Amino acid sequence: MSDNKSLRKLVIKSYANRDFTNPGPVFTMPINPESFSQTYKVNVDTTGGHGNEGTEVKYKSTAPEELKLDFYFDGTQTMEGYGGEDKKAITTPVSEQLKNFKSCVYDMSGVIHRPRFLIVFWGSEIDFRCVLSNLDLNFTLFEPDGNPLRVKVSATFLKHKSREEMIAERRPSSPDLTHYRKVKQGDRLDFMTYSIYNDSKYFLQAAKANSLTTIRDLKPGTELYFPPFNKNEF
Repeated sequence: MSDNKSLRKLVIKSYANRDFTNPGPVFTMPINPESFSQTYKVNVDTTGGHGNEGTEVKYKSTAPEELKLDFYFDGTQTMEGYGGEDKKAITTPVSEQLKNFKSCVYDMSGVIHRPRFLIVFWGSEIDFRCVLSNLDLNFTLFEPDGNPLRVKVSATFLKHKSREEMIAERRPSSPDLTHYRKVKQGDRLDFMTYSIYNDSKYFLQAAKANSLTTIRDLKPGTELYFPPFNKNEF
């Protein structure tokens, strides 16, 4: 009895919308990737003062996760397992296979005026929401008339998250978000301000935002509003 998992092909689904709705072309690999790699990168600032021997490594941001796939399009009919049960894929010219692939992942969509958003699926190993960032094509074999017989493809995809997903994943205590807090017995405005902004100096602005006439003796049960403040103004 054959193992169905060994027959599962990598599939790329495309979508017009950044929330992965309004589906577009779907592409199934005629042969699974030769290899794939994932890259995680943290951007840091290592700039030091003049004359300093060392410097503090400061965190700047986390770059989107990268997924790189290496695979072939082939027209020689000599690669074992190529096309799988799809007999049409075996005889489809390489130029057409490549065109179908680019139509899914690379070509500009007339509706959204940009390449589509993608989900790369491969068994239980890959379920990757992304956009294409780089596509390298290496033509290695040709027919006598110059048409390609084999192309090695290296495609790099960047993980994509919608604005809603990014907001949901941010720390609930982020000072860049609006917060509401109910006053408890013994609460002080400067302590509440510090817990949200990591700095108590904003307590007067918080008092102003809530039209408080005093910052003392906060009434338990009162809901206070803590908006994001522009730190450049202080």
